[in-house]
Amino acid sequence: MRILLVEDEAKMSRALRRGLEREGYAVDVAADGNEGLSMASAREYDTVVLDVMLPGRDGISVCRQLRSRDHWVPVLMLTARDAVDDRVRGLDAGADDYLVKPFAFGELAARVRALVRREPNERPAVVKVRDLELDPAAHTVTRGGDPVDLSPREFALLEFLMRRPGEVLRRERILEHVWDYPSQGGSNVVDVYVGYLRRKLEDPSGSPLIRTVRGVGYTLEPPA
Repeated sequence: MRILLVEDEAKMSRALRRGLEREGYAVDVAADGNEGLSMASAREYDTVVLDVMLPGRDGISVCRQLRSRDHWVPVLMLTARDAVDDRVRGLDAGADDYLVKPFAFGELAARVRALVRREPNERPAVVKVRDLELDPAAHTVTRGGDPVDLSPREFALLEFLMRRPGEVLRRERILEHVWDYPSQGGSNVVDVYVGYLRRKLEDPSGSPLIRTVRGVGYTLEPPA
């Protein structure tokens, strides 16, 4: 298993490298953000351990660039104790986990082991289906580049559908995940909100975006 460690503080970098090598990992080291981005883009890694505060390009920018290039290697972000905004921005940029400095090496090793076990499946920060884009962090939706104004519940329903394109979703499942309560016999709230989305997102003369599966539920049509 090969890990990329991106850390500019020399003493910390040496200590983490030694510790990870004792755990049996092959470790490559980058000392700034630009070098880290270049190495992560050029070689396949099982995990990237990425400090936020880096010269050249900060860790959040590195993570965001990796995700924009469709690199889905798990990323563990290292942040300062009082930098709550950095942790939020890092996770929104596509990081999988974060660890607050100072930390015990044993915890870092455990988090790395957990990330290594993950498959590097696509986990985009911005969800895209056809010409539809949804940004959970900014809470924005566009279709064909045009902004679409949605209520919080409409946004939650659309995100649930977009994260499962092509999957037929039963009304009961949608209710549990979007409204956080199980189906109540006769409730048509899902159908009502799907209607709202259709009116705001679909061109009546074009192909449908949300398809009804009679007697079951709904599916968001993926690209052909």
